[in-house]
Amino acid sequence: MSRSRLTLRRGLPFLALAVTATIGLSACSGGGSAVPASDPGASSSATDLSSVYKNAVVAKAADILPSSTMAAIKKRGKLIVAEALDAPLLSQQNPSKPDDVEGFDADLAKLLAIYILGKPNVEIVPPASETREALLQNGTVDVVFNTYTITTERAEQVDFAGPYFASGLAVAVKADNTKIKGISDLGGTTVIVGANTPAVTAVPEKQPTAKVVSFATDPEAVQALAQGRGDAYVQDFTLLASDAASNPAITVVGQPFTTESYGIGLKHGDATFKSFINDWLVKIQKNGDWAKVWKATLGSAVKSSTPTPPAIGSVPGS
Repeated sequence: MSRSRLTLRRGLPFLALAVTATIGLSACSGGGSAVPASDPGASSSATDLSSVYKNAVVAKAADILPSSTMAAIKKRGKLIVAEALDAPLLSQQNPSKPDDVEGFDADLAKLLAIYILGKPNVEIVPPASETREALLQNGTVDVVFNTYTITTERAEQVDFAGPYFASGLAVAVKADNTKIKGISDLGGTTVIVGANTPAVTAVPEKQPTAKVVSFATDPEAVQALAQGRGDAYVQDFTLLASDAASNPAITVVGQPFTTESYGIGLKHGDATFKSFINDWLVKIQKNGDWAKVWKATLGSAVKSSTPTPPAIGSVPGS
């Protein structure tokens, strides 16, 4: 696939401007506007993934069951996804090319669109954490790719395919530190943590001899690490990867040492669609596409091997 069509659902003032500026582009349902097709070759992660898009697995016609959600998406011609536009390495909008959104979640969403449609046509609806359930329940979006942690409480309102990724607490160090390779090397060191985060208790549990120093915000913690006021910084893996991507003075080492499983949010009770997406996840794990997406996005900012994808249905609520 050399080009993907990405649309962003926006408000009515933008619609009026977009229609004037882009004659011939159809408006999105619900008062949004279509924007020009994005070009995966224009971004760093998409460049690395061009062959993945080109050779991505496509569902067989028999898998698109009549009257199913998959059939409705195929008839519509686009997959509507709730995902962020400001999450580096996960789903971040390119400031110079607003129609280009890249990252682990964004690229997986494009691959799911290819699986259903044969092309990566995606419409993005940026969610807030508190609106994800409503967006699924009222049918505004087909799926949620938004570091959506699977819990049994949430599973009473929505369904989760996956898990498709396991995050958790991880370790960051200064880029020139070759001694610390993970949580097992933090005994007797000074460890920076975020105040009121799980790391406050998790680090002493794992390494009782470590000295824990807390900072109120993530930028303060990153600055302290870069300045050498601590030997390591323990925080959620995805946040650390984002920090490392924007600050070459630090890097993430090892794998997460706690587990927080992310799922693909679906409308509650749609067992057929859930099974369909789980089958797709298994396929992209087996053919290596999942690993290639990870390496081009989250994996580009860490010093660790490619993680093993979590088993489908392996956590309560999935």
